[in-house]
Amino acid sequence: MKNLLLFVKLGRPNQYVKNTFIFLPVFFGYKLANTASIVNTLWAFVVFSMAASAVYAFNDIKDIREDLNHPKKRLRPLPSGSITKRDAFVFFSALVIGALFLGSLLLPPSFLVILLSYLILNIAYSFILKHIAIIDVVCVASGFVLRVFAGGIAAEVNPSRWLILMTFLLSLFIALAKRRDDLLLVSNGNSLRKSLDGYSLEFISNSMMIMAAVTIVSYILYTVSSEVSAKYGSNNLYLTTFWVIIGFMRYMQHTFVHKRSASPTEVLLKDLFLQAVIILWLLSFFVIINGFGL
Repeated sequence: MKNLLLFVKLGRPNQYVKNTFIFLPVFFGYKLANTASIVNTLWAFVVFSMAASAVYAFNDIKDIREDLNHPKKRLRPLPSGSITKRDAFVFFSALVIGALFLGSLLLPPSFLVILLSYLILNIAYSFILKHIAIIDVVCVASGFVLRVFAGGIAAEVNPSRWLILMTFLLSLFIALAKRRDDLLLVSNGNSLRKSLDGYSLEFISNSMMIMAAVTIVSYILYTVSSEVSAKYGSNNLYLTTFWVIIGFMRYMQHTFVHKRSASPTEVLLKDLFLQAVIILWLLSFFVIINGFGL
């Protein structure tokens, strides 16, 4: 049982929250009442979660020495010595094979193309791309865009240009916040990744402000566009913008005031305020597009 828990920890299931981006196409594509789309999207979530765990295991194998110098990462199963490199590689291989098999069995061939692209991107990221400033955060954001495409294929929804653009911008914002926290650790004497040499607190803070502003403006343009109003039959989607702005302000409070943005997943899972904002945004969006008095 202890060994099983160690492998579960190696796969980091708490990070599966990132794969909820797979559900965006079925939500924005107005297919929440389509059983087949929901079931296929759930399978896509399961397959991508297996692939994500494989990626985390591979990354830990590759970074075992660097993680020993990190105040939190050194406690993970591999750097702490609780799991051997050989066992971790077997775990990685089993997850990759399982994800590819399940994906080919239950989802369209084009989904496998996205899944393979995700795996290749992350392996390249582990080897070299994460050591190149700017490219590293772009890779992280690209991973989220691939999740949206995967969800679109599963639900048979073509993701709009708005959804792809805002996913990329939001992901860049979150990735930059994480790098800012890493940079603060370096200033405290901890040696981390090479890409941090290409960043400064000023650069990251300003870039975050730009990403937040552009994302909010993009969302406003999305909600007031004629094509979206015609699609959902309402001119009131702009009202949901208030929740988006509050959400960005809360996350920036975590980053700049509390200095707790090292783990976006941890921020989301522990912050009831942010959870409430997201739920209220989803609820208001759902109410408006279904015409309940709006």
